[in-house]
Amino acid sequence: MRIDVLGAVRALDDDGSPVNLGGPRHREVLARLVAAEGRLVTTDTLVDDLWTEPPARAVGALRTFVAALRRALEPDRSPRTPPRVIVTEGPGYALRLPRENVDVHRFEDALARTRHSAGAVTELSATLAAWRGPAYADVPESPWAQRERSRLEELRLAALELRARILLDAGEGADLVAELGAHVTEHPWREPAWGLLARALHHAGRQADALSTLRRARTVLADQLGLDPGPALQRLETDILTEPAPGPPNAWTGPGVRLGPRTTVDLARTLALAGGDALIHSRRDRLAAIHAAERTGDLHLTARIIGAYDVPAIWSRADDPEQSRAVVTAAERTLTRLGPDAPAGLRARLLATIAVESRTADLAAGVLSRAQEAAHQAEALARELGDPALLAFALNGVFLQSFARPGLAAMRDGIGAEILDVATRHGLPNFAVLGRLVRLQSASALGDLDTAAAHAAAAEHLAATTEAPLVGVLTAWFRARVTATRSTEPAGPAPAAAAAQYRAAEEALRTAGMPGLHRGLFPLALLGLRLLHDRPAPTDRHLDWGPYLPWARPHVLLGQGRAEDARTALAAAPEPPPDHMQEAMWCLTAHTAVRLDEPEAAARAAAALRDARAEDAGAPSGMLTLGPVARYLAKAESLAGQVRR
Repeated sequence: MRIDVLGAVRALDDDGSPVNLGGPRHREVLARLVAAEGRLVTTDTLVDDLWTEPPARAVGALRTFVAALRRALEPDRSPRTPPRVIVTEGPGYALRLPRENVDVHRFEDALARTRHSAGAVTELSATLAAWRGPAYADVPESPWAQRERSRLEELRLAALELRARILLDAGEGADLVAELGAHVTEHPWREPAWGLLARALHHAGRQADALSTLRRARTVLADQLGLDPGPALQRLETDILTEPAPGPPNAWTGPGVRLGPRTTVDLARTLALAGGDALIHSRRDRLAAIHAAERTGDLHLTARIIGAYDVPAIWSRADDPEQSRAVVTAAERTLTRLGPDAPAGLRARLLATIAVESRTADLAAGVLSRAQEAAHQAEALARELGDPALLAFALNGVFLQSFARPGLAAMRDGIGAEILDVATRHGLPNFAVLGRLVRLQSASALGDLDTAAAHAAAAEHLAATTEAPLVGVLTAWFRARVTATRSTEPAGPAPAAAAAQYRAAEEALRTAGMPGLHRGLFPLALLGLRLLHDRPAPTDRHLDWGPYLPWARPHVLLGQGRAEDARTALAAAPEPPPDHMQEAMWCLTAHTAVRLDEPEAAARAAAALRDARAEDAGAPSGMLTLGPVARYLAKAESLAGQVRR
C-alpha cells in the first residue's frame, strides 16, 4: 500500500492501481492522519479539523469514515482481525505505514539526508519530481491543511534550492537555468534563488545575463521588501565580474552592457503594455506571483504583490474573467486578514485592484456595488495620502466603475481629465495615455469628433515614447468610427470605405491579446454601419457576435425575414450589462421594438436611454457607432406614447 498527498490525496495498491478512498471527507481524514506522521490524533481533534461547526452526530460520522477507509485500504482483512493501517489508539486513531510508503515522508526524509550529505541529491531529485501539485490539493481550506500546505511548500522551495546549489557546487547545473528562472519568477523575494540563477547563467557562459539577474535581484529586494542584498549576493556579483565564465563566451560583455533591472511585477507590467502573447503571459505570471506570495503567509508582502500590477485598463469587460475573479478574491481575502489597521497605502492599492479587476460587464448587481464602493474608498485614501501614482490607479478604478447607467460620458470625461492632469504633472506616461484614451472615448460618445481626434493623436504620440503598441490598435478603430459617421454626410466617404477600415482594425485587434474587447466588436461595427444607412443587419453565419448576440440576434433574424423568431428573441434579450456598449444594446432593443411594433420593449429602452439623449450609440467605446441615441429614442418614445394615448 502506498499513500500520496503531494498533489491530490490518493492511495495505490502494490500493483500501482488506485484505491477508491470514497468522498472528500474520507480523503480528508486520511490526509489528516498522514500529516500526524504516525502520531495519535484524537477523535476530538479530528472532529474540530473536519468541521467548523460540528454536527450533532459528528463522532458517529467520523467513525463511519474511518471504517470505510479501513475497508478500502485493507480489503482482504478478516472482520475479526485488528486493522494494521489505520489503528485505534486510546481516544483516537493513527496511521501505521512505513515512511517510505508515504510520498510526503519520503520527501522529508530525502531532504534531511541531503542536508546531511550531498550524496543523497539524486534521491532528493526523485522525490521532488514526484510532486503532482500543492500538498493535499483536494483537501478543503481548513486551518490544519493550510498550515501543512504552507510548511511543505516552504520545504519544497528549500529542497529545490538545495539541489541546485549541490549541482552547481559540483560543476554541474548549467541546464538549471530554465528551472531556476521559473522559480525566481514565481518567488522573487527568495534571495538565495537569485544567486543560484546567476550562478547557473554564469556556468552556461552567460556572464552578462548573470549580472543582469543580480541587478534585478537588488531592485526586487529594494522595491518590494525595502532590503539591500545580503553579502552572499554582493560577493557573487564581484566573483562573476572578475572570473571568466566556464562556458562559451557571451556576445558583447563587459562594462558597456546595458542591463535592464526589472522586478517580476515590473516585467509583467511591461508585457501587459506590449499586447499579444506578451499580454497573456503577463496575466499568467501576475496570478502565479500572487499565489506564491500568499503561500508565504506574509500578508504585507501579498498585499504589495497584488497591488503592484497597476497597469492602466480602458475596457469594461475582462479578457480573462475567471482570472480577474481570482485576483479580486485574493485582494478581498488579503484586505480582510490585514484588518482596518493595515497601512493606508496597502489598503488603497488592494481596493483599487478590486475596482479595476471587477469589470462591470461581468458583475452581478451586488458585486458591482462592492466594486464601486472599493473604487471610491481607494480614491479617498489616495487623496489623503497625496500619492499621485496611487491616485491615478484609483481613478482608473473609478472610471471602470462609471458605467452604472447610460448617459455618463461627461462624467467620465472629468475622470479622464484628472487622470491626464495627475499623470502629466507627476511623470506617469502610461496613465497619461489612459487619460487621453478616456477623453477620446468621452468625446466620441458626445459626438465631438475633432476633440476625440486630438486626444487620439496625443495618445499615439505618448505611446511612441512608452512603447505601448496597443494604443495604435485602439485609435485605428476610432478612425474607422469617424469614417462611418462621415459616410452619412453629403459628399462623404462611401460606406465601403468605413467597412474596409473596420476590417483592417479588426485584423490588428485579433492578435492583440484582448479577447474581452475583441469578441463581437467587428460584427457590431458592421451592424452599426448598416443601421446608419438604414440597411438590414449582416446575416453571415460565420460572424461571432460574442457577448452582444442577445441584442443583435433579433436584427439578424429580421434580416433573414423571420419576424416571429425575431419577436421571440427580443422578448428573451436581458437588460444590457452596465458597460461601454450599454447605450448601443439599448438602441438595438429600441430599433427592433419599433420594427416589430412592441411598445413595452420600446418603453423600457426609452426609459433607459433618456439620459443619453445627447450621446452617440456605441461611441462611448471610441471604436464604433450606431448613430445618435436621439434617433432611436425618438422612435421608441413615439411608439410607447401611442400606446399610452
